Amino acid sequence: MNRLWLIFAQTVTIALAVLFVVTTLKPEWLPHDKPTLTLQEAASASNGGEAIAQGSYREAARTALPAVVHIYTTQKIKAQRHPLFEDPIFRHFFGDRPEGKQQRNSGLGSGVIVSASGYILTNFHVIEAADDIQVSLNDGKTYKATVIGSDPESDLAILQIKAEKLPAITFGQMETLRVGDVVLAIGNPFGVGQTVTMGIVSALSRSHLGINTFENFIQTDAAINPGNSGGALVDIQGHLVGINTAIYSRTGGSHGIGFAIPVSSVRSIMEQIIQTGTVTRGWIGVEAQEITPELAESFGLPDNEGALIAGLMRKSPADAAGIRPGDVLLSINGKPVKDPQIMLDLIAALKPEERANFRLRRDQNIIETQVKIGKRPPFKRERE
Repeated sequence: MNRLWLIFAQTVTIALAVLFVVTTLKPEWLPHDKPTLTLQEAASASNGGEAIAQGSYREAARTALPAVVHIYTTQKIKAQRHPLFEDPIFRHFFGDRPEGKQQRNSGLGSGVIVSASGYILTNFHVIEAADDIQVSLNDGKTYKATVIGSDPESDLAILQIKAEKLPAITFGQMETLRVGDVVLAIGNPFGVGQTVTMGIVSALSRSHLGINTFENFIQTDAAINPGNSGGALVDIQGHLVGINTAIYSRTGGSHGIGFAIPVSSVRSIMEQIIQTGTVTRGWIGVEAQEITPELAESFGLPDNEGALIAGLMRKSPADAAGIRPGDVLLSINGKPVKDPQIMLDLIAALKPEERANFRLRRDQNIIETQVKIGKRPPFKRERE
């Protein structure tokens, strides 16, 4: 019995010694219970499709992205020729010097395909003075573009590329757009590539900003940065509601105040450019001034409504109709004129050669006259 007990004790001792050695030197030899990790996973899409994410605007982005393009422009800049090269004595001893080399200045922006046959809408300032315009599509293909026409006063231009069956964007309804609606801005900011930002409509019918001659902007806080100009502002269906045009910024970056030209303005301008190559607007040849409270008091006016005629061109439609400097324009065809910007918009909307009823205040009297509308002269940008 003692012998059995001794054998058992030795066996246990050896087993414990082996376990100690293995535990110390080779613990991986010992069996371990693996911990169980339970994860919560989203339900997979049915029928092999993608799951619909709540609060996502992926479908709007997917609809609009193919129609937004990148625009790259190049402008040739002639190198400065030193005045000494024009000196006769210098040329006598050293001969004629070669002309300076041509330098190139590149810019970038965005555009929107509005027709499957290759028409592209963008901002005028994106392609202004460009000698070469290249358009890069969403699929990576690049085409040389030609300018069909432009309208500097609204900052719009139409390009065309030789391509067919392009993914044209769908135009939205401006009448249904309201402050607070979610919108997406799509473009090529800083040249980093196609980018989508999200925000809301902050305001409608913004004017008096000094950006364009004719202003009726959608204001949005969707991030718009340099390079986004000419890109698309779309609603949650991916339909075009505006063309991204400008930002309010002290540093050049987005501060949450961006402006887009609404489709209600874009459409009529675009159709005129495609059909005729230009935009025709009404004109009467007057210079108007806003009526401040001080001016209203000095002129003895009952309020500051209307536009003060500060000057007019001789033999212009306004001159022929008997309008004088100092008159206050109150309405055009029954539509009230609250300030010079509204006056400009109302006159521009009239067709040349048609007659319009103008209601004015002269001294203390109200007079009415008919004006035969003229054609607005082409816009000439002042050179610095």
